[in-house]
Amino acid sequence: MGNWLLPESLADVLPAEARRIEELRRELLDLYRTYGFELVAPPLVEYIDSLLSGTGSDLDLRTCKLVDQLSGRTLGVRADMTPQVTRIDAHLLNRAGVTRLCYCGNVLHAQPADLLSSRELLQIGAEIYGHAGFEADLEIISLVLETVATAGLSQPRLDLCHPGVVRAILDADPAAGACARDIIRLLREKDVPGLAELAQRGGCAIRPDTLAALQRLPGLYGGSDVIKRARHDLPLLPGVAAALDALQAIVDAMPEVTLGVDLADVGGYGYHSGVTFALYAEGWHDALVRGGRYDDVSRAFGRARPATGFSLDLRKLARGLPPAGQARAVRAPWGQDAALAAAVRQLRRSGEIVVQVLPGHEQSQDEFICDRELALRDGAWTLQTL
Repeated sequence: MGNWLLPESLADVLPAEARRIEELRRELLDLYRTYGFELVAPPLVEYIDSLLSGTGSDLDLRTCKLVDQLSGRTLGVRADMTPQVTRIDAHLLNRAGVTRLCYCGNVLHAQPADLLSSRELLQIGAEIYGHAGFEADLEIISLVLETVATAGLSQPRLDLCHPGVVRAILDADPAAGACARDIIRLLREKDVPGLAELAQRGGCAIRPDTLAALQRLPGLYGGSDVIKRARHDLPLLPGVAAALDALQAIVDAMPEVTLGVDLADVGGYGYHSGVTFALYAEGWHDALVRGGRYDDVSRAFGRARPATGFSLDLRKLARGLPPAGQARAVRAPWGQDAALAAAVRQLRRSGEIVVQVLPGHEQSQDEFICDRELALRDGAWTLQTL
């Protein structure tokens, strides 16, 4: 193996793509600031018990762990920044009212999510703390749509879900609750026959009505009319009704948005507490943005706060966009002439890219196209068109 080889599912980001990612990062963080979001930057590594507080087992499996040489305690390299931002809100800022926080940083996964995914993500996101009403969910979803519009995406599709539907069904049947982990896995895979097989096992005596409700969930996918079908097909449990009401409120508030509903999207079951969403767009093989309400996570930090937010991988977003074009630049000779240095400095201060050609070398860059040249004419350094 050569020294230039990287570990599996990790990759370098080369100039054109790196510039596109950085431009997106700046644009999006500036966008979030116009909404009143404050930027925070938590550390890359934390004690594992803090990093995983309230997040369920999924994040634990994705987190790389190591031993702190100073304390002897186990550290984790963050696989998701949201728990860190929640800790900052609950423990450090400790505000009484609504707090809007945004962030952007690298995260590392112990395993790639799928064959096409990277283990290192550049995660950007925004969170609202302190408001339990649907207004906060609506603001977050609106910001998600403006985020992808800023990146140049057209006609995205937003799929909604609510873990309260599944939770209410499982809570109504103690036997189903005891098998919750297996049920969630089967629902995630939309494995309807697998649910029937699970119910026939001796250790998981799910009631027939519970099994029938669970088997209907994978079919409750499509347009907003799914909510009406769910009211007819699912048990009349208070938790189910409340979850469907929350979804309907979002649908009614956004009539111009292409919305879908997928009641078997249980990917964040152990983490989310309210309306969740996933945004899909042409050119990406899976969800580009994920988010939702997670009111219970901050309880682990000693201060329960309503919370909702979203995140996405900027590298993944950039990979699906058209290639970045070359930037216009000025070519200039290398030299120690004071007038040349002053001319170069003035051009750079005005926002121009000036590439000075070092002695004995030709310019060799993929990022820039030099369409002008700084040349000495009649004793003065002037711009010439190439």
